[in-house]
Amino acid sequence: MTALAKSLIDGRWETHDEQVDVTNPADGSLAGHLAWGGPRDATRAADAAATAFEDWADLPARSRADILREAADLMTARADDIGRLLAVEAGKRLPEAVGEVAFSAEYFRWFAEQARRPAGEVVPHEAPGRRHLTLTRPVGVVASLTPWNFPCSIQARKLAPALAAGCTVVARVSEKAPLAVTELVRCLVDAGVPAGVVNLVHGPARAVTQALLDHPAVRAVSFTGSTEVGREIMASASRRIVRPLLELGGDAAFVVFEDADLDAAVEGAMLAKFRNTGQSCIAANRFVVHESVREEFTGRLTEAIDAMSVGNGLADPLPDLGPVIDQSRVEAVQGMVDGALGAGATRLTRSFDLPAQGTYVAPALLADVPDDADLARSEVFGPVAAVFSFRDEAEALRRANGTEMGLAGYFWSRDVSRVWRMAERLEVGIIGANNALPSVCFAPMGGVKQSGLGREGAALGLEEFQDVRYLSLGL
Repeated sequence: MTALAKSLIDGRWETHDEQVDVTNPADGSLAGHLAWGGPRDATRAADAAATAFEDWADLPARSRADILREAADLMTARADDIGRLLAVEAGKRLPEAVGEVAFSAEYFRWFAEQARRPAGEVVPHEAPGRRHLTLTRPVGVVASLTPWNFPCSIQARKLAPALAAGCTVVARVSEKAPLAVTELVRCLVDAGVPAGVVNLVHGPARAVTQALLDHPAVRAVSFTGSTEVGREIMASASRRIVRPLLELGGDAAFVVFEDADLDAAVEGAMLAKFRNTGQSCIAANRFVVHESVREEFTGRLTEAIDAMSVGNGLADPLPDLGPVIDQSRVEAVQGMVDGALGAGATRLTRSFDLPAQGTYVAPALLADVPDDADLARSEVFGPVAAVFSFRDEAEALRRANGTEMGLAGYFWSRDVSRVWRMAERLEVGIIGANNALPSVCFAPMGGVKQSGLGREGAALGLEEFQDVRYLSLGL
C-alpha cells in the first residue's frame, strides 16, 4: 500500500480529494501521496490549537513530560520503519535516515526532562515591604514550518520544546518529504497528546504560512529555510508582533591550519561536506587551507572524494552518496560548477558515472575558483565545494567571515590559544573546533547575521516558547 501523508486537525486524520505525488529522488518512483489542503485547513488547525491551549498549558509539567517521553519511546521503537520511509521519499542513505529518526526521539526525551526543571526565580529584594519574582508562561499557539532536508529532526527540534513549554502547535512540512514526519506526529498522537495540541497541515507554503501568521491565536513562528523566505516571514510576522524564531541559510567555512591533524581534518571534511549529500544548512561550503599544507590536504581530500560511490541509499552495498532532492537542485548545483569552471576554476576530482535514473550530482572539489563566483559565495546545498588558501590567521578569519551568513563554521588546529581566538572571532552561531558534527539536542543551535534569530535545543530552546512575567509582591 502506498504511503499517504494526511492532515491532523483537532485530533482527526483528514484527507483531501486533491493529492500530490511524493517521488523517490533515487529513481523517480512513486514514494507516496500527500493530501493537499490549503489556508482553510491552517485556520481550522489554529482554531483547534487555540481551543486546546489552556488545558495543555495548565497540565502539570510532569504530565506533559510523561507524554513526550512515551512519544520518544515510540519513535525509537519505530525508527527502522519510519527511517525506511524517509530514505525512500528524501533519497537518504538508509542508516542516515534511521539515525535521523532516532535523533528526533532524543529531542523529545531531552525536553521531557527539561519541562520538569525549575522556571522563574526569586530576585533578591532591595525595597522594604516588597518581594520580586519572575514567572514563565507558554507563549501560546506556535506555527512550525520546516524543510525537506532533515524533515524529522528539524520538526522535532521545534515540536519538542514548544510542547514541553506548554504551547500548542500547527506544523507545516515540505511537500517534498512529508511521509516520515507524518509518522513522527503519529507517535505523539499514540503517546496521548490531546486533540488540538499538535496539528499537521499541508498545502501551498505561502498561503498556509500567511493564514497562520494572520490568525490571532498564533503568537510565535518557528521557521527553518532560506534567508530570503525568512525575511518575508519576519516582515509578515511583524504586522501582528508574532515572535520569530528563524534558522536560515548557511555558508560555512572549513578552515585548516598548518598545525592541524590532517588525517582528522580530512575525515572531518568528508563528514562536514557530504553528510546528507551536502544538503545541510551547516554543511562545509568552502575549504580554506593554510598555504603550507594546502597541497597535502587537497590531495588527501581529492583521493577520499574520488573513492566515493554514488547510488540509491537503499542499495546493497550501500553507496557513500545518494541523490539530491530533485531536478531543480541538480541544476542549481551543476550551474555553480559550470559557472566556476567557465571562470577559470579547475576540477580536482574525477568524473563519475551516475545512475541513469534519479537526481544525482557528481561529488566535486574545485580549485582556483574566483572569489566572485557563485560557488565561492553562495550556499551550495549539494556535494560540491571549492578550496582556497590563506597565509595567516587574519586572512583565514577574513575569508571565513566574508559572507553575510553566520550559521556555522569549522576549523582544525592543535594550538589551544588559536582555538580560543578563532572561537571568539568567527561570526557564526555554531562552531566546530576539530569537530565536524556539532549537532546535539542539549546544546543551543542557531545563527547570527543573516542566518537567523533565536536558538533551538538546550534550555534556550525551551525559553524561546515562554514569556517571562515579573511579579512585584507587596507584603
